[in-house]
Amino acid sequence: MTALVFDFGGPVLLTPFELRAVGERSLGLPPGTLAWTGPFDPESDDDWRTFQAGGMNEREYWARRCAEFHELSGEPAAMPAFMAHLYSGTEEELVRPAARDLIADAKAAGIPVGILTNDLTAFHDRQWLDRMTILREFDYMVDGRTDGVLKPDPRAYTLMAERMGVDPSECVFIDDQPGNLAGAEAVGMRSVHLDPVDPGSGFARARDMLGLG
Repeated sequence: MTALVFDFGGPVLLTPFELRAVGERSLGLPPGTLAWTGPFDPESDDDWRTFQAGGMNEREYWARRCAEFHELSGEPAAMPAFMAHLYSGTEEELVRPAARDLIADAKAAGIPVGILTNDLTAFHDRQWLDRMTILREFDYMVDGRTDGVLKPDPRAYTLMAERMGVDPSECVFIDDQPGNLAGAEAVGMRSVHLDPVDPGSGFARARDMLGLG
């Protein structure tokens, strides 16, 4: 059996980088105020380069962005409040159509589909999660916040495989962070880098690996 495993933020949802203009409008900020650019312009984002080089982890990167949000808005420095301004759009505006299509095609082919995420419930509140119908399309989930183990810890990937009832080598894992992909490969999963700058290439590679091309 083959199984398909997604990271959620990035491969399924648009990244916060792609929603900066939405956040600025929601907060009443001038365009360009949210200057963090991540993979879209690494040279302009010192913290992103530090994160990618291993000098901080992803949680630390977004904690800094949340602190900036607090300074700019005066709202509490709470991650769900920060993300609510970025992810205020409709589900159709937030979910990558190619991800929705791949999930549907995998399920139609009898391939189980899961989410392996570090911070889904840390970043988004229950009201937001409840309105995301795409979440109900997944058969299995591991969330680092509630399950107590974070990518790239090998236990996160083996827990995902155990829940899906497959061997890690049977999993195709899609993530936007190279470090998380390396963790998957270390336990035998096949990995696909979903680069938000060019997501189409990642989805095409995943389809080829799953025989859904």
